[in-house]
Amino acid sequence: MPQILITGGSGFLGGNLCQLAKQNWQVYATYNQHKIALDDVNFLPTDLTDFTQLKLLFAEIKPAAVIHTAAQSQPNYCQTHPDESFLINVTVSHNIAGLCADYAIPCIFTSTDLVFDGLNAPYRETDSTTPINTYGEQKVLAETGMLERYPQTAICRMPLMFGQATPTASSFIQLFLKALQDGKNLSLFTDEFRTPVSGKTAARGLLLALAKKVTGILHLGGKERISRYDFGCLMAEIFGFSQKQITRCLQRDVPMAAPRPSDVSLHSEKAFSLGYQPPSLRTELLEVRNCGLGRQGRGG
Repeated sequence: MPQILITGGSGFLGGNLCQLAKQNWQVYATYNQHKIALDDVNFLPTDLTDFTQLKLLFAEIKPAAVIHTAAQSQPNYCQTHPDESFLINVTVSHNIAGLCADYAIPCIFTSTDLVFDGLNAPYRETDSTTPINTYGEQKVLAETGMLERYPQTAICRMPLMFGQATPTASSFIQLFLKALQDGKNLSLFTDEFRTPVSGKTAARGLLLALAKKVTGILHLGGKERISRYDFGCLMAEIFGFSQKQITRCLQRDVPMAAPRPSDVSLHSEKAFSLGYQPPSLRTELLEVRNCGLGRQGRGG
């Protein structure tokens, strides 16, 4: 099988991607601090910010394709640690695009819906980027620099993601379910809207972009625009909790280090036309529950 390099293999998206990619690829995946083991995946401890290490990695593996998921993806952390996060989010991304250009191989980059300001959703690939926090700004710089270095790069803008935890990473719903299990109430925004998908669906979208030889920008959002509050109510229903535990709040009333846009729903018809078909959120959540995550809730 051809060899693929996946950066950030210990992350939530990277872990899901490794599981799917190994069906058709010989997978090499990098990790930094969180050691991970997965059958039929070669995990390599790598400091991606060390360009010498990165060059040696490419020379040793000689990948036929690269999917770059590694990032500092916590907006609040990026806001308070801009220099540190710039290295991984921007500098490393530029370097990977340059190396992919040198090897003339496909390069897939995972960007974010937070490159937009939330005022003109749903956003198409052709809409201007208008980030309002440091994380979004860094992703825009990464997108621009990667396409300058290697115009064949595929920039895949990812939505909010959820799903079953991997051995080294979880999604936001694990925290939500733990709170509900402990009898606590969840206060969720009624004024923040996204187009979420599961980590598995997102990974399938990335592999589809690779298979279809996508270049330029592609949105991989889900088919449903939903608020955090309504998502929480749906999750509570499916996992057997009372929706009375889900209370309403407003994004603007919750102080955070990083400003958050109110609606970064993605228009993803371009991806849908390629064969990207996210299931309904109800179907996705039922699958997560049935795969065992429900053991954290009532009744398993």
